[in-house]
Parts: sequence; C-alpha cells; structure tokens
Amino acid sequence: MDSRVNEIILQIKTLEDELMQELKHKEEEFFYKIEGEKAKFEEKVIKEGRLKIVNSIEYLSSFRLAVVLTLPFIWSMILPIFLVDIFASMYQSICFPIYEIPKVKRKDYVIMDRYNLFYLDRVEKISCWYCEYFNGVIAYVREMAARTEQYWCPIKHAHSLKETHSRYDEFFDFGDYMRYREELELRRSNFEDLQEKREG
Repeated sequence: MDSRVNEIILQIKTLEDELMQELKHKEEEFFYKIEGEKAKFEEKVIKEGRLKIVNSIEYLSSFRLAVVLTLPFIWSMILPIFLVDIFASMYQSICFPIYEIPKVKRKDYVIMDRYNLFYLDRVEKISCWYCEYFNGVIAYVREMAARTEQYWCPIKHAHSLKETHSRYDEFFDFGDYMRYREELELRRSNFEDLQEKREG
C-alpha cells in the first residue's frame, strides 16, 4: 500500500485515540463513571436531572402536528430491522466460520444505554431505545458486510466515497489487476488487526 496512504491511516487512528480520551473527560464533566457496562451517576446529579423532566404531553406538543403524525411510519420500521438483526446474526454464525472470518461482536455495536437516562420522560426513553437499537443494528450489519466484502470482493471504487467502512483500507486499488491476482488469497484472509484488538 502507498506509504502516504499508510501515513494518513495512522494519523486517523491517532485522532480516534485522542477522541476516546476526550470522551473519557466527559465522564468527569457530567459526574458519571463507567462501572462494568453501566454508567453510574452521582446521586445529586440524578436528583437535579429528574426535576428537569418534561412530561410526555408537553414533550410531544413541542413538535408540529405533521411531525407527530410521522410516528407510525417510524415505528413501522421496527419489524424489518428486527428481522435484519436476526437474519444477519444467523448469516454470520453459519458463514463466517466457513470463511474463517472473525465474527462481529453484536454487543460492540448494539449498545442500549441511553433509554435508561434519568432525565428523560417515557416518550423520550422509548424514542432513545428505538434509535439506539436501529442504528446499532445498522452498524453491526455494516461491519458484517465489510468483512464479507473483504472476503469476496476487496476492490476499492473508482469514485471516492463519502464514507468508507472499517475494512476498506485493506482493499485493492481500482484497476490494480496485477496485485489483485497475486494477493487476493492473502487479502481475503487478512484479519490479523481484529485478532490484535481482541488480545489487546
């Protein structure tokens, strides 16, 4: 891979690490600590936050009527995303061991913690549950698709993409047929970085 590309990838990873450090500072700023897999707030913060809760009627009335009327359309998507979650999980359980691809850990993507926040009313909690589940499943499936694409067709697009998935850096450049033929078997099984993350 081009040395300049490698340099940029390294810079991106360094910035991601810095971002994680900044997010850790937020724990201190908003008086919570991560214990196990849960965020624990200080009691005084919980009491103050509960005083700020807006009731569901007041919350819904803050939106235009047209917005409220879209709710059935939003919620009609819960069944398809639930089915995607089930079928994608079945797919990787059956196929990834055959392909020798490391499985995607669902719990790293489908994180359900916001809907329990003490300063949300019932409708806000339900909305948060929906959004974190829906977006978590999309991210989970995207990572599965990325690993599948690396196995079957690890070739970059001719056009630049607005956003790329986690495995895209491992792909061959568009039109590089020599390296594609010479290194395809190696690239489609190159998941060592995922192994390092598991061990690290």
